[in-house]
Amino acid sequence: AIFKSDLKCSAKNSAVAPVVTEVTQVSSTPSHSESYHSSRTFDALAKSDTQLAALSGHYYSKTVSAEPVNTTKTALEANSFKVHLVNSRGEAFETLKSLIPSGASINNAYSTTLEEIGEWDSLHTQILVENDFAKQWELRRTIRSTVDHFLTSMSAITEDGKLAHADLAGSKVGSIAFGAKNVIVAGNNKIVKDEGEAQQCTDGFALAVEGAHACDVYGVAASDIAHNEMIYKANPYFPGRIPVVHINDSFGF
Repeated sequence: AIFKSDLKCSAKNSAVAPVVTEVTQVSSTPSHSESYHSSRTFDALAKSDTQLAALSGHYYSKTVSAEPVNTTKTALEANSFKVHLVNSRGEAFETLKSLIPSGASINNAYSTTLEEIGEWDSLHTQILVENDFAKQWELRRTIRSTVDHFLTSMSAITEDGKLAHADLAGSKVGSIAFGAKNVIVAGNNKIVKDEGEAQQCTDGFALAVEGAHACDVYGVAASDIAHNEMIYKANPYFPGRIPVVHINDSFGF
């Protein structure tokens, strides 16, 4: 199914938002400044976009108690995911650096969570220099399929250990399902009860906020979902391919 955000943007450009950011390596001097991309966080978007006012203070933007965090961690590990439970953005960033060898090539789907925890050395602007859309898309596709590590977040993580997310172009779901070694980073506000609630969180909350984000950053009319992916367990042929860095705080949407 294709879900479309009801949010409308007054921008003249109604093209679909770019959905990929490529980075070459983790920065050796990460920034944990509260102001880094602060206008793109859920709280900032809810304040600046009147259409998101109803979602301000929403349950899915808040941290959860220790019990569901521990339940989710146990379930993820039972499903063969390696879980790193951390308590701060700085600790999350250092954990990422420990998981990725120096000099490894990195790609990531856009993630507010990743932006909130640190600053990355990016070659996204170099790719955007290519004005021919078909050639630019080919650069995205080839880079995405040949990097060593792929970083992103989830729209929801269930208490029974499943990972849920969605995208428009298919490049994110494809990369997670079968591609480079993955690292998933998520705040504990992403924890939901089950698969049904994960879909509700994705369609009813994350998509609405992403619509406001896409309008603000890219000047597009709305954001869509063309692909939903529910990862039930780690791929048995590639054990350890998807570690989950779970931050004990609220990040992203």
